[in-house]
Amino acid sequence: MSALRIAVVGTGGRAQAHLSTIKKLHDLYTLCAVCDGDATRAEENGAKWGATSYTDVRSLLDGEKPDVVFIVVPPDAHHVIATLSAQAGTHVITETPIATTLGMADLMMDACIQHGVKLEVSENVWRWPHERLKRMIVDAGVIGDVTHARLWYASGSYHGFNAVRTLVRSEAARVLGYDGEVAVPAYVDGAGKRITGQDWESGVIEFESGTTCLYEFPPRGHRSSLWEIEGTEGQLVGREVHLYDGDNRVTHTIEDVVGEVDGRPTLDAVKLSAPGVGRASIEWVNPYRQYGTRDMDDISRAQILGGMHAAVTNGSEPEYGASNGRRDQELCIGVRESAMRDSGWVDVPLTGSLLHEDRQHAAFRSRYGHDPSEVDALANVMFPRTGVRRTTGV
Repeated sequence: MSALRIAVVGTGGRAQAHLSTIKKLHDLYTLCAVCDGDATRAEENGAKWGATSYTDVRSLLDGEKPDVVFIVVPPDAHHVIATLSAQAGTHVITETPIATTLGMADLMMDACIQHGVKLEVSENVWRWPHERLKRMIVDAGVIGDVTHARLWYASGSYHGFNAVRTLVRSEAARVLGYDGEVAVPAYVDGAGKRITGQDWESGVIEFESGTTCLYEFPPRGHRSSLWEIEGTEGQLVGREVHLYDGDNRVTHTIEDVVGEVDGRPTLDAVKLSAPGVGRASIEWVNPYRQYGTRDMDDISRAQILGGMHAAVTNGSEPEYGASNGRRDQELCIGVRESAMRDSGWVDVPLTGSLLHEDRQHAAFRSRYGHDPSEVDALANVMFPRTGVRRTTGV
């Protein structure tokens, strides 16, 4: 098995996690370069991770000719770096969301198709071991036919829609959205801006299968994100599986099977033991246990990287791919588009001119001085962590 040369663009906290996982997958990847617009951060991370450092993506692509570029920078820049990488013949993994708007996602997807390179989206939620097992539970018919879903997601709702879409096993047909703002105790956000109010949104998503999802993106609070799936014979609630037995409800808990690799604990598998329901245990085995992966996100990252390695070396398609990443983001945008249209139903896939996208693109041009399509002109722009989404509401 040949190792691929990989470069990571961006050196923030999320990139550090990916870099750690890349180093574990030593037989699959060789880290050749890191890139950051800040020269000091670039040099520090080059030394830390044993890679050549760059401050310019085009110089990295020309100098290193990596097989894969992993984009871990603010979403406003995803389509820019992905397009430049595709033009250089380099395969692309991008962090979530795939892009700020569907228009930007389409630009990068088209570039990758045109230049014959793979494009994967680093969506971790559906790859969490418990979520993998939940999909197996749904596929096995343990909770019967899926009828209803509830989603509460406190940040990055595309992650929540990813989880629900995976378990509902259907695509959305239409979306209804509401939004507003509530006063909150004043605080200073990550961009140094004083905040006195917070946006909220909620929506209803109807799927082609007939399943309905009730969704809420709350204002600031302490409740963590959650999603629940209702079936004709039971429910999935967190790591619990509630099965109906006549008038009674029997609860089973997803179990972690922990092992050891080189003296350190690793997650070998997760399983559902459901005696009395006429089914054998259902188990998902961690395919990357030999690398010492135990943390749920670490296992997800290993799956993303391992899947991309297989796609590049075997000529297969990425396991999730850009089209699924686009669908996750499309539901977020659909909720906001509906809210802007007096909370009327909007059909999915979204088509035609979108008020939300027009506003986002106008804010992009105002902030960066170029249209999103002007990739070459945007190549050297420093994109802030808080991009145009923060300037145009939720």
